[in-house]
Amino acid sequence: MDFFTNIDWPEIARATRDTLLMLFGSMALTVVFGVPLGVLLYLSGKGRLAANPVLNAVLSLVVNILRSVPFIILLIVMLPVTVLLVGTSLGVAGAIPPLVVGAAPFYARLVETALREVDKGVVEATQAMGGSTFQIVTRALLPEAMPGIIAGATVTAIALVSYTAMAGVVGAGGLGDLAIRFGYQRFQTDVMVVTVVLLLVLVQILQMIGDAVVARVSHR
Repeated sequence: MDFFTNIDWPEIARATRDTLLMLFGSMALTVVFGVPLGVLLYLSGKGRLAANPVLNAVLSLVVNILRSVPFIILLIVMLPVTVLLVGTSLGVAGAIPPLVVGAAPFYARLVETALREVDKGVVEATQAMGGSTFQIVTRALLPEAMPGIIAGATVTAIALVSYTAMAGVVGAGGLGDLAIRFGYQRFQTDVMVVTVVLLLVLVQILQMIGDAVVARVSHR
């Protein structure tokens, strides 16, 4: 078809691979940092198991600041830090640090919200059986909040898809980079359409998987 004359399918395949690497690499690290941060935000809150107003205020301030910075600005501001951490600000490796810094605070708030929705009776019952704070978190809070935590991970993963597209502005590669270099700068509409459709399909797949996992966990 004439409409697809500008499409380099091997290049599209490489860009899709880079987007998936950025997405799953940053999402894994987002969960690693976001879950503990969310638990700390919950535990240090007023009236919680390990209430600590100072710690909670500091964590909340840091989380709120990072969440309020537009991702495109965060990408640029973090360039020196990214180079220091991974040795480059380009490609998949260069995109992952700002992706994690942008997504982890967002996910931490979702984890905190999920924990707040756990019935206090579950926590009190575990305390009555002599459970430590660690046991309460691992055996009561996290299992009970798991549907909300997984739903939050789905929302975060979808947000990361849009972040990976924006990362193309600083040469991170992926579908966003392809859309900017060819679809926007060279006015190749067919490239723009294909990249947008692929991103939409990726979002739909992530949502379907997330919904299926939440449904399965909720019926246990």
